[in-house]
Amino acid sequence: MSRRTVCAAAASIALAAALATPPAAAHHAFSAEFDARQPVHFEGTVVRVEWINPHAWIHVDVDAEDGSVERWMIEGGNPHNLFRRGVRRDVLQPGMVIVVDGYRAKDGSRRANGRDLTLPDGRTLFVGSSGTGAPRDGRDPFEPAEPR
Repeated sequence: MSRRTVCAAAASIALAAALATPPAAAHHAFSAEFDARQPVHFEGTVVRVEWINPHAWIHVDVDAEDGSVERWMIEGGNPHNLFRRGVRRDVLQPGMVIVVDGYRAKDGSRRANGRDLTLPDGRTLFVGSSGTGAPRDGRDPFEPAEPR
């Protein structure tokens, strides 16, 4: 075999192996990180929004009862689905005060899976994920009906 043939075959094998390898960062189910028995409800000020896959993250400062400020990270759905639901970059701005409803992380950290965000104008936006084990509560407009 010629050197060119050997190189082409090796390159083809390497490409096939790369395409067949699953991504290292796997997507998780709701129940892997969050507890449906620990709902959270609080008001906070948006500090930063990360529009990254597979989930958007909303960083919120919340005034604690002792007067300190706690930084919470709220996990939303993926940016594409949020955009389809009307949650765009111009909707959530740093400095905006919002109300968060969601479910706390199992490890007790200041992270939550967001379900609804209520904006200063009273609009409520669904930011949660569907079909990943999140509680079915009828608030997700795209939630499939319960099987009979």
